[in-house]
Amino acid sequence: MRYWLKQRYSMSKRDYIIRLRHMLDHAHEIVRITSGKTLADLDTDRLLDLALLHLITIIGEAASRIPADERNKYSEIQWAQISGMRNHIVHEYDVVDYDILWETVTEDIPRLISALEKIIPPDNAT
Repeated sequence: MRYWLKQRYSMSKRDYIIRLRHMLDHAHEIVRITSGKTLADLDTDRLLDLALLHLITIIGEAASRIPADERNKYSEIQWAQISGMRNHIVHEYDVVDYDILWETVTEDIPRLISALEKIIPPDNAT
């Protein structure tokens, strides 16, 4: 198994916008891959299952890397719950509640998209 590692660097004041965009891009991907799907599909579609877990994990990791002062500006986003779900998936991978996962992708992700779209500046504004 190969691991590709990027060198760590100090995050500049505006680099958190990149993390917000990562969150938004992956949230949009969740909406795209769940279109027309149901909770029952998670029982039979292993790739859907794995994709959702991976995308939620990335969203949670990106959320945890947003500086606290920036998170405090956007209290409508449930930062702790997003990071907490990531932690649960990573550390308690064998006890994932798929009802909660499905509720997250169908109810919480669209709200997250809406909130992120309000705070992320257009591409040419950064």
